[in-house]
Amino acid sequence: MDGNGLEIMADLLEKSRDEMAETLSRMIAIKAISPLSGGDGESNRARFLKTLLESWGFQVKEYVYKDDTGTDRPNLAVKYGAMDKTIWIIPHMDTVSEGDPGLWNSNPFIAKADAGKIYGRGTNDNGQALVSSIYALKALKESGASLEYSVGIALVADEEVGSRYGIAKLMNEGIFSENDLFLVPDWGDPSGSLIELGEKSLLWLKITVHGKQVHASTPEEGANANKYAVRFLYSIDNFLYGKYTKENALFSPPVSTFEMTKREKNVDSTNIIPGIDISYLDCRILPEYSVDEVIADLRRIASGPEFSRVKIEIEEVVREDAAPPTGKDSAIVALLSHAIAKLRKVEPRYIGIGGGTCAAFTRRAGFPTAVWSTIDDVAHRPNEYAKIRDMVEDAKVFAFLYLKN
Repeated sequence: MDGNGLEIMADLLEKSRDEMAETLSRMIAIKAISPLSGGDGESNRARFLKTLLESWGFQVKEYVYKDDTGTDRPNLAVKYGAMDKTIWIIPHMDTVSEGDPGLWNSNPFIAKADAGKIYGRGTNDNGQALVSSIYALKALKESGASLEYSVGIALVADEEVGSRYGIAKLMNEGIFSENDLFLVPDWGDPSGSLIELGEKSLLWLKITVHGKQVHASTPEEGANANKYAVRFLYSIDNFLYGKYTKENALFSPPVSTFEMTKREKNVDSTNIIPGIDISYLDCRILPEYSVDEVIADLRRIASGPEFSRVKIEIEEVVREDAAPPTGKDSAIVALLSHAIAKLRKVEPRYIGIGGGTCAAFTRRAGFPTAVWSTIDDVAHRPNEYAKIRDMVEDAKVFAFLYLKN
């Protein structure tokens, strides 16, 4: 490895620190929330990023898919270099909504810089890594460095609600080759020492209880969907945590989780017994277990005599069955581990997680994939932030992966 070349690369990225922070701030002001979460999608943000990349002299291929609402969901792909193998970095452009605005100390869509951090929705997930990846690409081009691998950046849509119009479709476009390597910078820890090698199965379920709406003073004439929903959720909570008890030390936490989350509004008046109640369950299931078995168990409980007065429908909202984990000895993990050890002076460690990333799709297609970045655990929270220092330092690691030995 040319030590001087590495120093030039690091110097270029240090000099880009303010520009990177400005790019992240401008991007955050352009909302990119899924229509399923009340947004307009990623089109405006993708336009901003495409224009930026083209201003740096890169050719950008755009892959646009229409979702069920008729909204365009764009994905961007850039390649630089003509090597036999490409390392693809795959950040996502979309974000979740801000949640309760009252919990934020500032406008979540107007980036606020303070004490080396940039606050705003999507700064951490996945804006920081997205900016790191494109500035690593820019530095590699400007430095004229000798490359061992071609550089591939795929900025994808729809990750936050299942990737149906993002990496799932992009995998079928023929832009990836069998010898390519993949890095998904969509999970990490503050030290930058953990490399994620595997993910649990992800399952989001919509549970609809159909009862009979009546006046609250005559409950015997109806079937209280709210009450039966509570009973059902309590029953399956006890059942699932009682049956699916295996532990796998790779993962944190090491067990499967089944958590009641969102609940939709039912009736407007206190004196009305609701005839319909809709709840959601978030399941993160160890690869040792079958997702089909979990769903079958829930449907069996729903059809039991305890719930004979109501009808309970169980619908899959998002499902991603666990892909084979990436081996510690795979090429991308070896390269990334070397980069972390050299630049961070720490020994990498390996982990599995419950969260789902685009790596599920690349791994399922047979591509060993590493998931890594340096971030604090503030994704999806009020006052989400990115550390400018981590954004710059991760860009150095990304760039280092491509340099010729």
